[in-house]
Amino acid sequence: MTLLIFITIPLIASIVSLLIKKKTQILNFIAIAASAVELIATAKIILSVAEQGSYSLNGLFSVDYLGAILIMVVSFVGFLASWYSVGYLKTEVAKEIIGFRRVRQYFVLLHLFLLAMFFAIITTNPILMWVAIEATTLSTAFLISFYNKPSAMEAAWKYLIINSVGLLLAFFGTLLFLSPELNFGHHGLIDWHSILLNAKNFDPFVIKIAFIFILIGYGTKVGFVPMHTWRPDAYSKAPIPVVALLSGSLLNVAFLAILRFKSITDLSVGKEFSQNLLISFGIVSIMVAAFSIFSQKNYKRLLAYSSIEHAGIMALGFGFGGAGVFAAILHMIYHSLAKSLLFLSAGNIFLKYSSTKIYNVRGLISALPVTSVIFVIGFLAITGVPPFGIFLTEFSILSAGVSAHPAITIIALSGLVLVFVGFLKQIASMVFGIKDENISKGEAGIWTTAPIIIIAVILIAASFYIPSFVKILINGAVSIY
Repeated sequence: MTLLIFITIPLIASIVSLLIKKKTQILNFIAIAASAVELIATAKIILSVAEQGSYSLNGLFSVDYLGAILIMVVSFVGFLASWYSVGYLKTEVAKEIIGFRRVRQYFVLLHLFLLAMFFAIITTNPILMWVAIEATTLSTAFLISFYNKPSAMEAAWKYLIINSVGLLLAFFGTLLFLSPELNFGHHGLIDWHSILLNAKNFDPFVIKIAFIFILIGYGTKVGFVPMHTWRPDAYSKAPIPVVALLSGSLLNVAFLAILRFKSITDLSVGKEFSQNLLISFGIVSIMVAAFSIFSQKNYKRLLAYSSIEHAGIMALGFGFGGAGVFAAILHMIYHSLAKSLLFLSAGNIFLKYSSTKIYNVRGLISALPVTSVIFVIGFLAITGVPPFGIFLTEFSILSAGVSAHPAITIIALSGLVLVFVGFLKQIASMVFGIKDENISKGEAGIWTTAPIIIIAVILIAASFYIPSFVKILINGAVSIY
């Protein structure tokens, strides 16, 4: 029954929020309470999966090892994003940028966004998973256009069109995967387990075509190059807490869809086919992001290209196989923490400077001393500087590919170096420049400072110590994917 919490709580929270009139405090309470309940329910799920291998409900919903990891990530980032949203929106209301109606719309859509991600993870049916991921597109499109500016509307339409076309391709690929299953006389909803049982009997040619559609379709949602063009625009216009969820949570959920179809493809045609495709998309994404980072003038777009780079790193890990798979799954966790940290820190910068332009942000260390230190920590973590965990995962991924794919590994390594140099150039000018005299000193408040401190502490701690239950979940996921 615990799995129903991930459906009922955000749904009820969204409906109740819609009915609230002129009581922002109630909206804030609902958001924090709902996300806290989801986080508590997550503890039971991950411990149960770590002990038993899975957690199921009537065959309709089930969580495996990787699903438990993603629920943990989504609920944790969702809780802190909801907490941060209270302070973020309060400041925006105080500046008279938005009113109560916009705040209510924000929380209604935020709950629906979390609901769609949870549903995509726990459903056992590929079609329902597609529906849930499509629902994330619809809910976040309105959040991207939240400020109702022409540039935000343009970004929202671009996001909606590109992702809808991509998911249409994913739907076609899903139908191709299901059509052989239907020929075996299966009745009722088809689940992942039944498809896996018959995977060896599928037509290899059909499965190859189907997986290409899946990889391009869901890869659009992940942000692989060349399907990435929506990401910088969407990230630069959406409210900061929403962007933290887009990069820290939704990216992983879309990747889960690819991996589930990959496991079927591997049983049908062997691992080499899917691995080569993932390696190709991975290396291209890393290099395009690396060169794009140098030319960015907007720090939210800068972080968007960083997400593209890390999607490529994960793809390389799963493509290389072996130890690279363990490192890629662990990389998902570290990336979610580091990128959420960076985006929420960027939110504090935006609230202080009222600009997303890198040129307009100077003297960050004196204007926001706590945020600037945490922002630098996030920069060092996301670029793979030791002793942060991403250094270990990137090193492990490259080590996994150096024997079989030396050229790809060298190119990827050069890309990572370029990313560090590009990031350093941009971040240094923001942190150590001369502050404008009109910019006041001091943090915005506990609502926007506490969440980034919590993430920073957990990120640093996780770089040195991985809890035993997390190791069990990752090892279990490696055995499946």
